[in-house]
Amino acid sequence: MEQCACVERELDKVLQKFLSYGQHCEQSLEELLCYVSQLRQELGSAALQGAPLSATLSLVMAQCCRKIKDTVQKLASDHKDIHSSVSRVGKAIDRNFDAELCSVVSDSAWESREQQQQETLQLAIVEHLYQQGMLSVAEELSQESTLNMDLDFKQPFLELNRILEALHKQDLWPALDWAISNRQRLLELNSSLEFKLHQLHFIRLLACGPDKQLEALSYARHFQPFACLHQREIQVMMGSLAYLPLGIANSPYCQLLDARHWTEICETFTRDACALLGLSVESPLSVSFASGCVALPVLMNIKAVIEQRQCTSVWSHKDELPIEIELGMKCWYHSVFACPILRQQTTDSNPPIKLVCGHVISRDALNKLINGGKLKCPYCPMEQNPADGKRIIF
Repeated sequence: MEQCACVERELDKVLQKFLSYGQHCEQSLEELLCYVSQLRQELGSAALQGAPLSATLSLVMAQCCRKIKDTVQKLASDHKDIHSSVSRVGKAIDRNFDAELCSVVSDSAWESREQQQQETLQLAIVEHLYQQGMLSVAEELSQESTLNMDLDFKQPFLELNRILEALHKQDLWPALDWAISNRQRLLELNSSLEFKLHQLHFIRLLACGPDKQLEALSYARHFQPFACLHQREIQVMMGSLAYLPLGIANSPYCQLLDARHWTEICETFTRDACALLGLSVESPLSVSFASGCVALPVLMNIKAVIEQRQCTSVWSHKDELPIEIELGMKCWYHSVFACPILRQQTTDSNPPIKLVCGHVISRDALNKLINGGKLKCPYCPMEQNPADGKRIIF
């Protein structure tokens, strides 16, 4: 983060110089234009009188030409100074960031010619574009990459973006129609999306003042199915009606008009809709990118240590990392188990095995610990039959 802050400081200096240069340039040119316009009027008056050009006007014209030249040279010089400031930003980037990132990845990882792997990567990019609402870009990429994207794949993203676009415009009805049509499935998720949408529409009616009081009271009937779960919120909204003649903005209930409710409803809809449509809230591409940003500094450090100690054989496989990297709880999607004996993560071909004594090791470790048809637990002195071990599925 310190490296980013250093670059940001240099960038702020450049932007400030651009701003001051623009203001100075505009002011200088306006003054010069005004000066030239006045001189033109004087020359025009002299021409109408038929008088020859006086020595005074000749001197003034020479001064005007000199002033124009000096102003242009000064602006050009200031512009060159901005170029030097811009170059300092590039130097700050080179100084604070390592430009060579490919060293942490095996070259063979980028040379895969397997059609399936290429299609998987292309599909991840297209899915990310769809999820971000960049539909035209996703369609163009699908055509250029010859991906066969059927309508069933695109339809959830199209519907999601259509409703989100309406919510950003503070149009609740597409989201309400969707929530009502999926009410039962939302209830199974313990979702409060439909109630929050009705709540937002009720608040909009309150914001219109006493003219919408009867309409707001009539609309309050939509809260009846949610009375048990959202009793407190409904009481607050009903209590705000007493302050309607004075204006909700000037009442103790002014927090109801907070603009953050629209941001929250977009987040709630995205989360619940993705859960119902079988989509992740964040695309696989964005999750992979964020994980890479967390892991990259650690990998760069370990790569430098490996090269310094000349033990490059420690990290030779493209499908595994030399150390475990903590990505945080946000990236925990499923349980994993690392064998305490071999220090390897278990897989389908090397699953975790529970011994009779209760300790768990990997199958490869179990096979290596067998001696004379018997197995002695590495953590306790209990001897047992290897066949009594049971596979564990997390």
